[in-house]
Amino acid sequence: MPLSPTHRRRPAVTALVLLTLAILAAAVALTLGGPGSVRDQGGRGTSSAEDGSLAEDLADAAVPWPEEGQTAVALGGEGTLGVRGDRRPVPIASLTKVMTAHVILSEHPLRPGEPGPLIEVDRQTAYEVGVGGESTVAVRAGDTYSERQLLEMLLIPSGNNIARLLARWDSGSQEAFVRKMQRAAGELGMDDTAYTGASGIEDTTTSTAVDQLRLAHAVMRNPVFRDIVASRTVSVPGVGELDNTNGLLGTAGVVGLKTGSSTPAGGNLLWASEVRVGDRSRLMLGAVLHQRANTTAPEGMRAALDNSRALIEGLRSRLASSATEA
Repeated sequence: MPLSPTHRRRPAVTALVLLTLAILAAAVALTLGGPGSVRDQGGRGTSSAEDGSLAEDLADAAVPWPEEGQTAVALGGEGTLGVRGDRRPVPIASLTKVMTAHVILSEHPLRPGEPGPLIEVDRQTAYEVGVGGESTVAVRAGDTYSERQLLEMLLIPSGNNIARLLARWDSGSQEAFVRKMQRAAGELGMDDTAYTGASGIEDTTTSTAVDQLRLAHAVMRNPVFRDIVASRTVSVPGVGELDNTNGLLGTAGVVGLKTGSSTPAGGNLLWASEVRVGDRSRLMLGAVLHQRANTTAPEGMRAALDNSRALIEGLRSRLASSATEA
């Protein structure tokens, strides 16, 4: 029997309905969690975490949110816990190196425990040691280090010269590498971020707490990156013992992530803390930017560390009490 016009239209209608449902599901997922879930309300509100109960509980004055700059916090599996401050892009100093590492590990992936290819230190990198008051690592031209070792020198003592060496090794020039950084930022939805160098020494490299939180979500899924930023010290042959600039490691469950400071940027900290919520262990991520900006780099960094420590401890306490009350 020939099909009626109504029967013939059913497959197309069904396909349209399924497509519409898929789009709605994607929109809901974006609202509730993941790197793109961060929202704020007039710069001071908080985003909901699944049913919004956690975010609402943490929105009160009992949680010591930093009073200056901008802050964004999220809890793995629950979504965004809170956003404070404006969304104006500000200089981020050495937080830039998180994106540098992200691009390098995306272009040249490493497995846990794998050293990766050997890379020779060029004359430019050796010349930059101690020049201009930058944060650098003392390496000599002609020496070779593995990709893993250079990533350690990049992220732990925050070597600016190492950042530029990795950029040249990967792309031939820092300028070409920066284009990759900006492209990666776009892929992560970091629409308010501009990268102009691999190290963060340039004040023109700017971002927001919300954007940096998106990046933190991405990099902490990489076990090699995660292992490096959790290291308090590392020993590199020919260089010696290098201390992590993140003074919060080992306190309040902190397992990373990266510091950054300069006079225009103030103190900046991307942090990761393991927390217990009910019977589950979660990774809480935060970005605290622009603390004591336009003072001195050391003063700004002390403020970022102190304010982050107070915030992490306050959030951990409230999360524990919320789980108990539930």
